[in-house]
Amino acid sequence: MAMKEHIFWKEGSLFLLDQRKLPFSEEFMECTKLGHVEAAISTMVVRGAPLIGVVAAYGVVIALAGLLSKKGRVSPADMARVSGRLIATRPTAVNLAWAVERMNDAYGRCKDHDALLDLMTAEAVAIHAEDVENNRTLSRLGAALIHDGDTILTHCNAGALATGGYGTALGVIRAAHEEGKGIKVIATETRPYFQGARLTAYELTEQGIDVELVPDNHAGLLLYKQKIDKIIVGADRITRNGDTANKIGTYMIALAAREHGVPFYVAAPVSTFDRSTRTGGEIVIEERDSKEVKYLRKTPITLDCIKARYYSFDVTPARYISAFITEKGVIEKPFKTGITRLHTS
Repeated sequence: MAMKEHIFWKEGSLFLLDQRKLPFSEEFMECTKLGHVEAAISTMVVRGAPLIGVVAAYGVVIALAGLLSKKGRVSPADMARVSGRLIATRPTAVNLAWAVERMNDAYGRCKDHDALLDLMTAEAVAIHAEDVENNRTLSRLGAALIHDGDTILTHCNAGALATGGYGTALGVIRAAHEEGKGIKVIATETRPYFQGARLTAYELTEQGIDVELVPDNHAGLLLYKQKIDKIIVGADRITRNGDTANKIGTYMIALAAREHGVPFYVAAPVSTFDRSTRTGGEIVIEERDSKEVKYLRKTPITLDCIKARYYSFDVTPARYISAFITEKGVIEKPFKTGITRLHTS
């Protein structure tokens, strides 16, 4: 079963399914101003590195449309301000900066200012379409790693909802299911936003895939009890040496997987690989408001005076990763060689 459309562009407006409301209601946010797009990204209306990149590309178009309407032109300084505002919304996911940079390249190629908006719109639409196709390709390639009867653990949400469409980690699972392989998925709940409970379980159920939800702290025990055959997660940034930033909690799962000899795969498009960052130690890790830990849908779960901390991501060292699944193929160790080739092929 195909997932419902969760992002679409219509007559100069961007419509985004509000993922904070899922799975209990499906409500769309209409973005007609740059501020709307910034808010959608920063407040988690949308999340997932590839999707954030797609949304940012459309955000550039929306901003330029407003500037053209107001003063009839867009200067390089205008582009720099728009780009800076979008990139500042979430610092860890590299696809955001990648998409904005690509939109800047398109702006630089435009020789006819009257055609600027059409050109930039076409570029954003292309980024969106390419993300969907790249996800389909990497998912087909990754499905070859899945065997009939496998039980797969995944953390957070790396499905269609986290991308322009189809998905990365869940895309691999989806492709294996579409090939007729009998698989089961164990999804971690993913505190504090519950992306696993609200989004991953929802997506897999919609697609008719057997899924079981567990608290985050069950991963180690399930691996110890030999209940997991493979682990597949997505990524928000992958460095030149293969260190990978993903949803907080990924590192602990990778450590347990290594202890118990279970393959740990990362599925991500090439746009998630950051050629400018050498190792995970250089990745800026987003720290969000502590209230997101202390409240559950506006209901307090501890005393207001209690201190709390919430990092959105952690970094899994490359040595704990079995392979990367990309649209250009599966990258096995040594990772540095394969990752370098991604940007030259």
